[in-house]
Formats: sequence, structure tokens, C-alpha cells
Amino acid sequence: MAKTVFIIGSGFSSLSASCYLAKAGYNVKVLEKNESIGGRARQYKHKGFTFDMGPSWYWMPDVFERFFADFDKSPEEYYQLDKLNPGYQVIFGENDNFKVSENLEEIYKAFETIEEGSSVKLKKFINKARSNYDIAIKKLVYKPGESPLELVTSETISKLGQFFSNIDKDVEKDFSNPKLKQILKFPVLFLGARPKDTPSFYSFMNYADFGLGTWHPKGGMFSVVEAMKTLATSLGVEFQTDANVESIGVNDKNEVESITVNGETHECDLVLSGADYHHTETLLNQEFRQYSESYWDKKTFAPSSLLFYVGFDKKLKNIHHHNLFFDVDFNQHADDIYKNPKWPDEPLFYANFTSLTDPDTAPEGCENAFFLIPLAPDIEDTEVLRDEYFLKIITRFEKLTEQKVQKNIIFKKSFCVSDFKRDYNSYKGNAYGMANTLLQTAFLRPSLKSNKVKNLYFTGQLTVPGPGVPPALISGKLVSELILKYNPS
Repeated sequence: MAKTVFIIGSGFSSLSASCYLAKAGYNVKVLEKNESIGGRARQYKHKGFTFDMGPSWYWMPDVFERFFADFDKSPEEYYQLDKLNPGYQVIFGENDNFKVSENLEEIYKAFETIEEGSSVKLKKFINKARSNYDIAIKKLVYKPGESPLELVTSETISKLGQFFSNIDKDVEKDFSNPKLKQILKFPVLFLGARPKDTPSFYSFMNYADFGLGTWHPKGGMFSVVEAMKTLATSLGVEFQTDANVESIGVNDKNEVESITVNGETHECDLVLSGADYHHTETLLNQEFRQYSESYWDKKTFAPSSLLFYVGFDKKLKNIHHHNLFFDVDFNQHADDIYKNPKWPDEPLFYANFTSLTDPDTAPEGCENAFFLIPLAPDIEDTEVLRDEYFLKIITRFEKLTEQKVQKNIIFKKSFCVSDFKRDYNSYKGNAYGMANTLLQTAFLRPSLKSNKVKNLYFTGQLTVPGPGVPPALISGKLVSELILKYNPS
């Protein structure tokens, strides 16, 4: 008889794991506490506008292809994928922006026009980043983090020095122009740490950016969620929404035996949590928790965010699909997140407008906007602060894009630290998980497998391999392989 596994949460890592486990013969049931699936990648619709609530960047298309290929499928069978050109633009001031082309040669030329000789240095930097990508994404990140020996290969030994230097040093050493420096330091922010705290080896993110480009799935990132659900359902996975998990039952043999959902207890063979790792352990009695409160408190977490979903009743100008507003001090904002946590006086912010690429995401003649301000986790969160910061960024937005838009706002919805805590049980309200610093990499991250409770497993951004959508897909695959190793169906 097939073993029954309950998966807590329905984010990308849970969806990935559900597919692999169902294919392997398990009876898989996915439990989602919210009214719709997707976790942080849920969709929000209002007045004819459609928004991705969380992830909005489609990078590393090869990881998505590899996932679907494991089921003899391809992304194209589920959603249309378009490469963006420019991939994004960085706005440094009025009439001062840099557009990141879809073409690497064009990027080299653009660098050269800003800083003479920089194209040669950039080619060298990207060649190293490409080599790191081949090692990291094609090999290392598909290791389960059970042993430090997973990282010891002839290739990683040859790059050992890169683990003890950092992105900030590398960029500062080779480039002089402050704008080019910020462009090169930006991609590692997806890993949840400052460039000065991110090992040089992680320059593979720069290759993911410049080398592989930025893509958009028609309908938004939620199209990927729907694709994975369709695949999972075809494999026999069952989904239940509005399903709040209240506790995980453990017997006297330290084995998972049940899970309590909405007041009802269900027997099961395994539990896999794609929900917040810290929260999941609170569903266990104290003696079965692997990590103490002090352990979590000492960890470096990726930022939280203040998000705004905004509908405009007109088309906007001087914008692209993805826009980074770097017209204020990059390092100061980073310090306000990681060094001395506080609300930034002058925040960097990001805005995307999927309606430019995907007209169906807004009514005709309108524009949808997603604004994001990175914030320190567990920071004070009030409606007054949210409104104050929206005014800060929308005023700068108007000035930098040379247009008045505030009177054209049909509606505005915000989402911040307290919402991350409420909707996702997110530790300290973090948005992206645990940062990928040197001491929080691979086997040094919280384990995919509980060492105190048999048949209890974890997946997602707080465990291996780390934050981001592609790593989440990989995490689901890794934990499935561990389950098959220790609990064959």
C-alpha cells in the first residue's frame, strides 16, 4: 500500500516535491493554510488588474527546464515564455538610467561607454561567473547538504579562494564607476545578503543575469504555479486550501504518526513541510525541535519587504517591465537592513509593470504596478509608516519618470512585515528566507531531514539550497530524493 505524505504549504518547493513524490508512488496531500495555492507566489486580482504577490523575476530558465524534463515535459507545454529586452533598467537619476540588454555583447558595449576599459574587465568577470554557474547550478546545488564533503571536488578546490573573498571586493577592485558597481552588485541581493557578506563564488548570479537573461511567463509567475499544480494533479496529488496545520503528532518511537488540520487529526507515514521552518518546529512538542530560539535569532535573514499593488487608470511612460530605482545611497540602505536595522531614510525601491509585456494583466488603457522596498525583518509595521513610504517612493517615481501619476491611482493595496507573519508564519516577517552567507551555505543551513523525528522533512528557502524560485524547485527535488533514500515507497 502506498505511503501517505502530507506536505505543509504550497509554494514552489512544496509543489516541486509533490510532483517527485507522486511520481515515485507516494499518496501525496498538499495542505495550504490560505485560500489559494502558491505560498509567497500567490496571485492577487482586483478591478480587472492581476498581480503576482511575491516573486516577479524569472531567472535561470535552465532550472525550470530541468524540473519539467524530469517528468518528460517542458515549460512551453504549460506557459508562454518571453525574453525581456531590456531585461530591466536601473534608474540613477533624472535622465540617467542604464538598460540591461538581453544581449551580452550589447552590455559590454554599454559598460565601455560609461567607463573606458570596463568591457574587458566585465568579460573576464562574466567568464568567471559562467564557470561558477556551471559548477554551482549544474552540480553543487543539487546536493542535499548532508555532509561538507559534498562541496569538495577538484573544481571547488580550484576556486577555494573565492569562498573567502566577497562580491563587493571583486567589483570594487576592477571597476571605478559607481553606477557600474551597483549594477554588478545588484544580482546577489537575490541571495539575501549584502555584497560584502556574499562569497565571490556567488558571482554566478551575474551570469544568470547578463548571460541567461530575464524572462516573463505570460500571465505572470503564477502561471508557473498553475503549471506545477497541473502537473502534480496529473500525477495524483491532492490539494486542500484553507487547511491550517495545528500540530504534528509523534509517537514513542520518535516517528511522525499524525497531523492535525483544522481540528481534525489524520494518520500519515511522513510529513514534509514547505512552510516556514521555525514555525513548523513549533507544531512539535519542545523535545522534538532541532533548533532553539537562540539559534534562529542569531541567523542572518534576508530582508522583509514593503510591497504595494497599484492600479493606474492610464498608461505610464519612461518605464520598462522591471525597474530598479538606485537614485539614493545603495550602501546606506543595505546598512539599514543588515547592520543597524531601521526604516531607511531614503529607500531604494523596485517597480515592475507586467501590463507592458502582458496587456491582459490590466484593463485596456491602464497599468498595473508592483512596488517593493526591501526592509529589515521584524521591523515596526504600521499603516502610517506604509503610507509615509509610499508617498516617498511615488514622489520620486514621478520626478524620475517625468510624469504625474498620483491622481491616476484607482486603488492601492499594501503588504508588509505583519502580513508575512500572518499569511506565511514567516520568521520575523522575512520575505526571502535565510541569507546565503559563507556560514549559512549548504550543510551549514537547517537540514532537509529532522534529526529528532523520523519521517519528518523540510524544504524551501530556510533550508538547502537557499532563497529564490529556482533554488525552491531544486529544494523540492533534493528532499524528495532524501525521502526515497530513507523511506522508500
